[in-house]
Amino acid sequence: MAITDLDRYRQMVTVMDTPLTALKGVGPKVFARFEKKGLRTIGDALAYLPYRYEDRTTIKPLNELIPGEAATFKGVLKRLEVRGYRKRRVLEGLLVDERGSLQLKWFRGNFEWLLKKYKEGEELIGYGAVGVFAGRKEVVHPELELVEEDYSASETDPVIPVYSEVEGVHQRQLRRIMKQAVESGAKARAALVPPKAQALSGLDPRWWDSPGRIWRELHFPSKGGEDLQKIVTGCRHVAVLEEFFLLQVALLLKKSGDESVGGVRHSPTYTLVKKLLASLDYELTGAQRRVLSEIRSDMEKPSPMHRLLQGDVGSGKTLVALNSALLAVEGGYQAALMAPTEVLAEQHFKNISALLSGLPVNVKLLTGSTSASERESILGDLATGDIDLLVGTHALIVEDVSFSRLGLIVVDEQHRFGVMQRVKLAEKGRTGELPDTLVMTATPIPRSLSMTVYGDLDLSVIDEMPPGRRPVATKIIKERGRKAVFEFVREEAKKGRQAYVVCPLVEESEKVELKAAVETAEYFAREVFLDLNVGLLHGRMRGAEKAEALEAFASGKTQVLVSTTVIEVGIDVPNATVMLVEHAERFGLSQLHQLRGRVGRGGNESWCFLLAGANVSEDGWQRLRVMEDTNDGFRISEEDLRIRGPGDMLGTRQSGLPDFQIGNILRDGPLLEVARRMAHAVLDDDPSLGSQPNLVIKWVVERRWSSKLSLLYSG
Repeated sequence: MAITDLDRYRQMVTVMDTPLTALKGVGPKVFARFEKKGLRTIGDALAYLPYRYEDRTTIKPLNELIPGEAATFKGVLKRLEVRGYRKRRVLEGLLVDERGSLQLKWFRGNFEWLLKKYKEGEELIGYGAVGVFAGRKEVVHPELELVEEDYSASETDPVIPVYSEVEGVHQRQLRRIMKQAVESGAKARAALVPPKAQALSGLDPRWWDSPGRIWRELHFPSKGGEDLQKIVTGCRHVAVLEEFFLLQVALLLKKSGDESVGGVRHSPTYTLVKKLLASLDYELTGAQRRVLSEIRSDMEKPSPMHRLLQGDVGSGKTLVALNSALLAVEGGYQAALMAPTEVLAEQHFKNISALLSGLPVNVKLLTGSTSASERESILGDLATGDIDLLVGTHALIVEDVSFSRLGLIVVDEQHRFGVMQRVKLAEKGRTGELPDTLVMTATPIPRSLSMTVYGDLDLSVIDEMPPGRRPVATKIIKERGRKAVFEFVREEAKKGRQAYVVCPLVEESEKVELKAAVETAEYFAREVFLDLNVGLLHGRMRGAEKAEALEAFASGKTQVLVSTTVIEVGIDVPNATVMLVEHAERFGLSQLHQLRGRVGRGGNESWCFLLAGANVSEDGWQRLRVMEDTNDGFRISEEDLRIRGPGDMLGTRQSGLPDFQIGNILRDGPLLEVARRMAHAVLDDDPSLGSQPNLVIKWVVERRWSSKLSLLYSG
């Protein structure tokens, strides 16, 4: 692909950005209907692929329709009438051909409109799942069209695309508009994947020959029958690989761009690290030692570290992060640890302060609850370099926060933050050199997801639990089993153990969650555990109140702590052995796994009871059964991704999730691996994409991804 001029590609973009109003039949009213569906341009229309195809080369005679299968059929409408009355009304039709008949039924919808649209004696073509009722074949709520309106001979129009509904636009009208959009876009479409990368795709080279053909075939396939699936799959893989390829190029460019910026080259003495490790009454696991070695190697290089640290709940990530911070402090630099909630930040500060007791390391905490006078003092000491390690929340990235020599940033529970927040914290210490970045998550991220959200980071995994950590027994409890669970909690309390009770998620509203927490705490204190001390913890408490509630629980003054999901991460009370999750079906799998990780931290046998509500969906039961079956965070994460999708799994606050037009990381995960290899092949030969053929790739990548990924490379 010898491209010497970007004009052709700019012309392609111009066509792709052309509003749909430029097409025949798209006036203001029709455009408004498309806009509601997110379709504004020709490029949007190209990405709006059919959800199925009506293969008119395989229309079956009515007598050959098989119950249980979806099929395309054709016949003459002999009868269409409404039967029954009031709420029991049914619209019934009879379709016949030379060999048999088929019942058509509608239980809902605008019957009058259907009666006007379809008349007896007209030939119809339809699609639907075939069933049987009273010994007769039927299709309920079929998709129908008049043959004379939209039917060409199979030789010229063998396959008809069926699109997801655009309200107010009939399929026939939609196809006419899409045909225009596809022709305009296909003519302008140019290949964006170089031959060397194409060769690594594993696809037949012929699929790459004509970019325009890909889009014509995806919308209006040229062949039906056995060839249809082969054509559609091959073309879709090309489109997905092109999209994934451009993202992977962007991520690799971002990584190399970061590395080209001068970084901190740490020269640790290992004095503080050795003293910390010697003070512990346990040994690091092999996985912790391996990960620490990877981090040390990165920190001793002149280029900045960008590393993602994954580790299941309780695997010891915080200790690894603290050792990394000491490496920075030993070299005369400062470190920052940013957590998503005040509760987690306070817990980190407390644990780190205890671990560093006796060592000459000045650690401070900065959150939204820090008093004005204390904040002023911290900012002053931070700017002069008197503070070695600052732990905090989003308060760390406020404009007036300034470090003297920031050498390492640690971002905990990265999925709670956006990419730009990570970059903003890194920029706090930029004095000509970029600090190292260690991103941590206790939510195991499936590889397909990490390659899109964290593709610019090197990966370290703590895949070994500390000795003595026992799997937490997990059990689903229905309404009739609640009393037995409460009695079990009481028995554990008699042994000196403690329990968490997590309030149900009601909606994304702190006010509603607060009310639920207060009411739940009152219910348990007055009606369930009258003989126990019940505490309360929620996100709306002041910092001092949270600390007091946690201290009362940690010291054993309260036996039961009722809480919202603020305890999801970071809370470490070894004596807690029971986790009760009210309405557990309302939580995502990864969140339930995090909550379960709050118990079993002291080596005692521990339990997690998932209290199910009265009306649990099949998806809800499926999630809960997965929790019962396994303690493996990575398996749970894969299931969570499959059930909820990447957006819900990461949370609405994760701004770094790429928005693919064609690709789907649930279905196309393996293609991400292929696209990564393709991107490496191109960048290995031309790291800056400066050669004439590759300039177009650089231009397209910058246009598509630079704002989302905060690309730092120049040019």
